[in-house]
Amino acid sequence: MHWLWLSALIVIADQLTKWWALARLNYLEPVAVMPGLNWTLVYNRGGAFSLFSDGDGWQLFFFLTVASVISVALLVWLWREPVGRWLPRLPIAMILGGAIGNVIDRVRFGYVVDFIDVYISNSIPHWPTFNIADSGITVGVAMLIWYELFGSSKGTGPRA
Repeated sequence: MHWLWLSALIVIADQLTKWWALARLNYLEPVAVMPGLNWTLVYNRGGAFSLFSDGDGWQLFFFLTVASVISVALLVWLWREPVGRWLPRLPIAMILGGAIGNVIDRVRFGYVVDFIDVYISNSIPHWPTFNIADSGITVGVAMLIWYELFGSSKGTGPRA
């Protein structure tokens, strides 16, 4: 399972940046970094894009269960994937690292710490605040979809 180093790297980067955000940022107070980017500390009790965040607590167990089952499934998939098929292994490891990073938050705090606030204009609603784990999941899923649509049958690159 030599791709687990990437999962571990994502978990470490995610947890370190969340530690920084919790230590340096005030809840819901944006800190401008550059046009289109703020650091804004948010506690996400829901799922992707704060889905179900207004629930009365059931969502913690639900998202912990879903993320844990997905993490185990990704580990099995990664383990079963032939060693030469690096292209599907890369995004699987990224998704796994992101899922574990967010599970750690849910276990520790009961919510996920988000702080990356991207926007186009203050007159347009901001994109939902996210974190490094979310980025690993999003990029990994996009890469996996790309691979499934355009990857070669050997899994080493795009079809010729």
